[in-house]
Amino acid sequence: MADSAVTWTLSGFGDEIDPDPAIQIAVLKALGAQHIEVRSAWGTNVVDLDDAQLATFAALLKEAGMGVSAVASPIGKVDVALDPDLEVQRLTRIIRVAHALGTDSIRVFSFFRGEGVSVESTRDAVMTRLRLLATEAERENVTLLHENEKDIYGDTPERVLDLVESVGSPALRLAWDSANFVQVGVQNPHDDGYAMLRPYLDYLQVKDAVAATGGVVPAGEGDGQVLKTITALKDDGYTGFASLEPHLDEAHALGGFSGPEAFGQAARAFAGLLAEAGVSTR
Repeated sequence: MADSAVTWTLSGFGDEIDPDPAIQIAVLKALGAQHIEVRSAWGTNVVDLDDAQLATFAALLKEAGMGVSAVASPIGKVDVALDPDLEVQRLTRIIRVAHALGTDSIRVFSFFRGEGVSVESTRDAVMTRLRLLATEAERENVTLLHENEKDIYGDTPERVLDLVESVGSPALRLAWDSANFVQVGVQNPHDDGYAMLRPYLDYLQVKDAVAATGGVVPAGEGDGQVLKTITALKDDGYTGFASLEPHLDEAHALGGFSGPEAFGQAARAFAGLLAEAGVSTR
């Protein structure tokens, strides 16, 4: 109902639209967003942007009056067997990027494992590495947002809860991705995971997926119970970011891609769900 409406802040993965950040910003603004989630620009992953590129990007954002909801880093999207200091060093660089772009939120992951390696056997190594990353984040006053990506330690609600509670850092919080839960066999992401993870949930990634095929679809068109999660977040008083990550076109080296037209399709589908739930965006 209108009198119970709340407002969330709309954002989106700019590089799902186009490699050029000027086009990313223009399309997001046309869709009503005043924020962007930064994963890559000019075909370069955010961790590899040099200082000149960062300065150019920051200037584009300032000129457009655009904020940055989070830096979508690749931290933790590596084999857990690698030297843990390597990810700490990469995080140090990412923190510089975040500061330059005016955000204190950085998306991270909880490590891949080698073929034939059981997820249970990696637990201690994962926790050690996330604790090191969280310590660095605490020192630099940034927040790490763990995303439940496929094939990492934290890919199911139970293991996501395990890692966030075991690390126990105020600098490690959660980003919720319904589609990724569906793709790892969580049949009802909201029913199976929302209540246990809600105390740690600070960020919403918006995409959906079909359980039978694993295919990614606009929000509300798959099995991710997206409307149910939106409604619950609204009822819980959530007023944070909702970041569009449609993944509606072919994947490429830097992550999912949609293109401007499909990105717009995803934005309109999400807007429909928000209207149904009584949530507005800014």
